[in-house]
Amino acid sequence: MLFEVWAPEAGRVELHLDGAAHPMEHDTRRDGWWRAEAEAGDGARYGFALDGGPVLPDPRSRRQPDGPDGLSAVVDHARFVWRHPWHGRPLPGAVLYELHIGTYTREGTFDAAARRLGHLAELGVTHIELMPVCPFPGTHGWGYEGVSLWAVHEPYGGPDGLKRFVDAAHAHGLGVVLDVVHNHLGPSGNHLPAFGPYFTETHHTPWGDAVNLDAPGSDEVRAYLIGSALGWLGDYRLDGLRLDAVHALHDTRAQPFLAELSAAVDTLAAGAGRPLFLVAESDLNDPRTTTPREAGGLGLHAQWNDDFHHAVHSALTGEAQGYYADFAHEAPAALAKTLTCGFFHNGTYSSFRGRTHGRPLDPRMTPAHRLLAYAQTHDQVGNRALGDRLAAHLSPGLLACTAALVLTSPFTPMLFMGEEWGARTPWQFFTDHTDPELAAAIREGRRREFGGHGWAASDIPDPQDPATRDRSCLDWSEPDRAPHARLLAWHRSLIALRRARPELTDPDLTAVRVAYDARERWLVVTRGAVRTAVNLSGDGEVKVPVGHGRAEVLAAWETCAPPEGDGLLRLPPESAAVVAVGG
Repeated sequence: MLFEVWAPEAGRVELHLDGAAHPMEHDTRRDGWWRAEAEAGDGARYGFALDGGPVLPDPRSRRQPDGPDGLSAVVDHARFVWRHPWHGRPLPGAVLYELHIGTYTREGTFDAAARRLGHLAELGVTHIELMPVCPFPGTHGWGYEGVSLWAVHEPYGGPDGLKRFVDAAHAHGLGVVLDVVHNHLGPSGNHLPAFGPYFTETHHTPWGDAVNLDAPGSDEVRAYLIGSALGWLGDYRLDGLRLDAVHALHDTRAQPFLAELSAAVDTLAAGAGRPLFLVAESDLNDPRTTTPREAGGLGLHAQWNDDFHHAVHSALTGEAQGYYADFAHEAPAALAKTLTCGFFHNGTYSSFRGRTHGRPLDPRMTPAHRLLAYAQTHDQVGNRALGDRLAAHLSPGLLACTAALVLTSPFTPMLFMGEEWGARTPWQFFTDHTDPELAAAIREGRRREFGGHGWAASDIPDPQDPATRDRSCLDWSEPDRAPHARLLAWHRSLIALRRARPELTDPDLTAVRVAYDARERWLVVTRGAVRTAVNLSGDGEVKVPVGHGRAEVLAAWETCAPPEGDGLLRLPPESAAVVAVGG
């Protein structure tokens, strides 16, 4: 087989394959590339030595059996037998479910997670969004310090484990989206700088030097990242990718990397005959992120919408610190603006940033499904000091209101694993670094960060303590107990309602209407004939205007009768209802 590696600054490169060294030759067709032919089958161990140095893993390694610092292994993707044909599931009309393989089950493997897929199929979600699965040091971690961007974390089950999971998901009718991290690589096990200018000092990120997207050598770095993305979608039959923190991809070239990536994915989708999509995490509130390339945008298919999260969170909890401040000032108004305009900060002043932030999104030109709506994510739970979920602070009734706002919103809804039953288990920040100095730095840095907000160091979970990860595993006995079983049934009914009522997947933002009363703490979202009404007050019943006409209660957390001739719905405290009002 042919072995290739890009090492433009090396004077000599050797392939080390199953203990034998093979000299590599310059590829005369591609500057900086080296190549060698050698017999090797699936599982053969290999690496590259540059100028007589140590043997390093392949930057494009498809498997790292012994972790990021070990030798690479050949993967013959054709050997895997896919059992279930799959024609894809598009993003419009989707309901996503964010899942971390290492804590979805206590076993923390693809195969263990696959045994729980029936639960998700019954819930009614359409796509699983996996948190990153690239190799990282140790066994347990969030995955955002991964390296070897073409490989799969071995403790989860390696390449074949991921394929079995995807195949099983497809058998249940579930699409699979993978979170990929292009903006940085982990500090431990990252051997890319030895091979070439994968990073540049021209730009800096919170994690160090930026990935090289615009300096000399950046053509090959872009090709490396795009090749990785296409490999996930093709070799593993994934349905989409979530791109981590694209605002940290520093790129000054005329052809933006993200536009180049989206074009490549669209081409792959056309050739494969199934829908593929890219979802960005972006802090920019910039409509260009999802504007089609032919209209001057980047062409990504959707983006996370933190403004929706902040507005919902502030309205429910009253929290006003940090980035919640602007949303908490007039929480119902902030939520109403976000539901109708897409972004809250769309050229408005952000006190958290100390400057104006965002640009207006044209609701006539942007389908609402291009924005993802959520009340909880790995970030918004795990980056809290104690990793506490909303269920740690809110009543079941307010959790029901949360679900109603998310699952009947005009945007593409997303749930965080366990949210559907109001999981009480925290989801905390945990690591398993093998470098003791790095482990200590992360531990102390986390304590210092939250110490500045008044937390005692002893109260902050130690990321390196195995108990921190163990506490973060879902408790699968909860869904069968009160009040969790009732919340789970509520989520199922709302998702089924979203699928049954065309108004709830209508992408037209201009058709969304919101009414609210800040003092009485109720809000009504109108989408065609459907009204979603929530009463966030615990003080008593409120009369909520839903309109005149024949009315039917489609779903209600607490028993409530259809409105009478006055068009007012009597909504019990801390409850939600979805009502259809006809002529």
